[in-house]
Amino acid sequence: MALVCVQNAGRSQMAAAFAERERNRRDAGDRIEIVTGGTRPADRVHDVVVEAMRELDIDLGDRTPREVTPDELQRADLIVTMGCSASDVCPATWSGENRDWGLDDPHGRPLAEVREIRDEIAERVEALFDELLSETPSTG
Repeated sequence: MALVCVQNAGRSQMAAAFAERERNRRDAGDRIEIVTGGTRPADRVHDVVVEAMRELDIDLGDRTPREVTPDELQRADLIVTMGCSASDVCPATWSGENRDWGLDDPHGRPLAEVREIRDEIAERVEALFDELLSETPSTG
């Protein structure tokens, strides 16, 4: 799964952190690979995003936005963009399914609005894991 936005400094970072948490909670490390990146990465994760995630005991302060590679997109079975249509955001093509979550960009927004975006991302990630793991046979 690839979680992508332009700057990889807000929505996709939150989504990746929630996805990692869900993968660990559900013991799905052998079934779900998580990649996050952007097409024009920022220098750092937005401060307001770091603050909002710390409220949930998730620290994004040490994460660095990165560029998603065409190879990563080619390997992904599912690409989730955060509110920027994939055709506009990703210069590469891919063979996996694409979904756009249509989320507001948290950059420059007050903390209360970022909390709403964060909570929506958490709900969407949980629902996505419900869907993916119901379709993925367990090994063991």
